[in-house]
Amino acid sequence: MKKILLIALSFAAAFSASAQITYPDNVNKDMIRHSMRSTRAGRTEIILPQVNGYNIYKVDLHTHSVFSDGSVLPEYRVKEAWADGLDAMAVTEHIEYRRQETKMLEYLEDYAKKGEEIANHNIITEPADKRGIRVDLNYAVELSQKAAEPYGLLIIPGTEITRQPQQIGHYNALFTTDNNTIYDPDPLQALRNAKAQGALVQHNHPGWTRKSLDMPEFEVQAYGEGLIDGIETMNGSEFYPKAIERAKELGLFVSANTDIHGTTAMDYEGVEGGRNMTFIFAKEKTLPAMREALEACRTLSYAFGNLAGDEQLLKDFFLASVKFEPIMKDYKDRQIFSITNTTSIPFAFRIGGGNVIWLDPFTTVTAKTNTVRITVENMWYGVDKHPVVEIKF
Repeated sequence: MKKILLIALSFAAAFSASAQITYPDNVNKDMIRHSMRSTRAGRTEIILPQVNGYNIYKVDLHTHSVFSDGSVLPEYRVKEAWADGLDAMAVTEHIEYRRQETKMLEYLEDYAKKGEEIANHNIITEPADKRGIRVDLNYAVELSQKAAEPYGLLIIPGTEITRQPQQIGHYNALFTTDNNTIYDPDPLQALRNAKAQGALVQHNHPGWTRKSLDMPEFEVQAYGEGLIDGIETMNGSEFYPKAIERAKELGLFVSANTDIHGTTAMDYEGVEGGRNMTFIFAKEKTLPAMREALEACRTLSYAFGNLAGDEQLLKDFFLASVKFEPIMKDYKDRQIFSITNTTSIPFAFRIGGGNVIWLDPFTTVTAKTNTVRITVENMWYGVDKHPVVEIKF
């Protein structure tokens, strides 16, 4: 009886502590604090498997802040990425399009005392082909690197070469060493300048504002010179299955990125799986390891519950994520088995020619058959191409 009473009292005490919503301040005796407001917002952990001996890192290779045309500071962008579960983030401010600089001057003019001269001689007001570059385009990267240190978030230095979208396009230079030396009035030369300092170049949103993914003359030249290393198959809500096939044909890494300008809390509110991410299969979370993985094309694109990339890598990811366990035989001698998703990524698949089965993160379903031929419908390795895996018991 005493043991039961002690257990009941312990439970009551624990419940009382968990239900407590205020507590006394440890300095001011006349103040109490709300406990819910005293805790920091946590990080959403995204659980992924190891595949072929590689860790999978969650990365966004396309972001913006107030240092080009985004609406938040680099420090916020870093905290946001960490809270969203990312392991690394590229800082890719536009070189040629930085509309927030005008706003910065306007704010200063209203903020300063009357009679004070407000001028920033680094602000560029002439068109890109006349002005050259007179601001420090490495500054946003440096701010992000400093802000990322306490979070353990890896910052990939970069910038975005931004030209007319229909005929030329936008390109991220990643792993840059000096963003100030990339600009040139000739966009091909700008890409060459990026490559000359060892950058990897990613073709951004290749179908944005276009009627197809057919290559204009500029792209034929850029790809022909070997200036392009990767391509976004997913950008925001845009998905380009043909870009997967281009990546396979030309040996490019694939990526899925937010191209975030606002906040992910608003842009991805209610989206299953959260923000867009590039899954990078690397040995460790370092810049050399990330670069090696991109050069080896060990990446998958992930957005809005869909995965895209190399067929075999998709199969390996699926088989490392989903566990099949036999349970028993039924009266027709068919194998009854369980299918368990051990990751944060949802899967949609068909067994044989059956209906689509949704396997949410960390859930289990059962099925019955002797030879399991699974078509994973939310995985893509080309236009209407979905990987097929076979499981035999």
